[in-house]
Amino acid sequence: MADAPRDVWITGIGIVSCLGEGPEAHWRGLNEPTPVVDVKSFAPYAVHPLCRVDFDKQIPKKGDQRQMEPWQRIGTYAAGLALDSAGAKGNGDLLGRMDMIVAAGGGERDWAADGAILTGLPKANDPERFLNERLMSDLRPTLFLAQLSNLLAGNISIVHGVTGSSRTFMGEELAGVDAVRIALQRIRANQSEIALVGGAQNGERKDLLMLYDFGGFGLKGDFRPVWERAPAPGFALASMGAFLVLESRAHAEKRNAAPLAKLSQLVVASAGRRPGTVETSLDKLWSTLGAPDSAAVVSGATGTEPATSEERSFLKRYPQLAVRATGSHFGHGVEPQFVMNIAVATLAVHYGKLFAPFDSTGVEQPMTGPISQAVVTSVGHWRGEGLALVERI
Repeated sequence: MADAPRDVWITGIGIVSCLGEGPEAHWRGLNEPTPVVDVKSFAPYAVHPLCRVDFDKQIPKKGDQRQMEPWQRIGTYAAGLALDSAGAKGNGDLLGRMDMIVAAGGGERDWAADGAILTGLPKANDPERFLNERLMSDLRPTLFLAQLSNLLAGNISIVHGVTGSSRTFMGEELAGVDAVRIALQRIRANQSEIALVGGAQNGERKDLLMLYDFGGFGLKGDFRPVWERAPAPGFALASMGAFLVLESRAHAEKRNAAPLAKLSQLVVASAGRRPGTVETSLDKLWSTLGAPDSAAVVSGATGTEPATSEERSFLKRYPQLAVRATGSHFGHGVEPQFVMNIAVATLAVHYGKLFAPFDSTGVEQPMTGPISQAVVTSVGHWRGEGLALVERI
């Protein structure tokens, strides 16, 4: 007979976004009616910029900082916050056994070099030779290495000493869902005792905004909360880093680590996006999750369509649930968004209450009673669905 799955506790949170850094700053920001959003610097796109961060606090060597792209600095910083929160920072024996799973995008381009090459290419007598020469001379030797997605995990290992197994997932929102899912399943199956899981994004990038605009996904013009965007849909890209420390209950108790919450279950699917498929997929996932009727919902709704409207339609089946869309507050970070929202759900069940509504459509209603459970949703902007259940201990 197989051993019963083990309880998995969340013992560390490391988060940084436009709302600030750490749990307290985010809890205050989530209860503020005015989001931190920039509609001018990258007009016509709305972007949630990173708060001011002193990277020296978590990445003390300037040389380490210089060789990282901004998204890697954000992620390495957030990972350090999570290790501090879990009481694991500087513990060589523990860090040497700690597994790491990262959700990452494709890295950052040197868009200034790209622009110079594209400007000069039509004027060159020998375009192929011009392109090769410029690529060899304009790009610093470490650029391509710095763009590799698994370099975030590498930098975390170098800076913080996390040297257990390492995995990096790509694939937009689903990368974050699968990163947490694999960490959870490995710990429950007794294949791991403790894991650092998360990701990061620098949303203040012209190349990334252009890329998502090709698909019509970027929020343009005036800022509106997520549930109010149907007439002009889109997500506001965010700069953020989010990491969690997950560990088995027995391991946490042995080292006297205080739990913040329990990660009880996580389910994932990837339905083809035809009309109605998101609702059908969420309905199946909800049944598999065994989600209670009284849980709060921390929604990762992006604001894109038709995904957001279909998630809203699904949630209307459960009018007794209190729903909150975090994208209205700190934007959409794509890969790290699910991890960030699990962190928010952890805070809610840990504090026993939900943050204030920020919506005029009626989806978000006040909730005064205590909460002990929260369901985190992730409906990707063009594919992929996931649900997680976070419970109070």
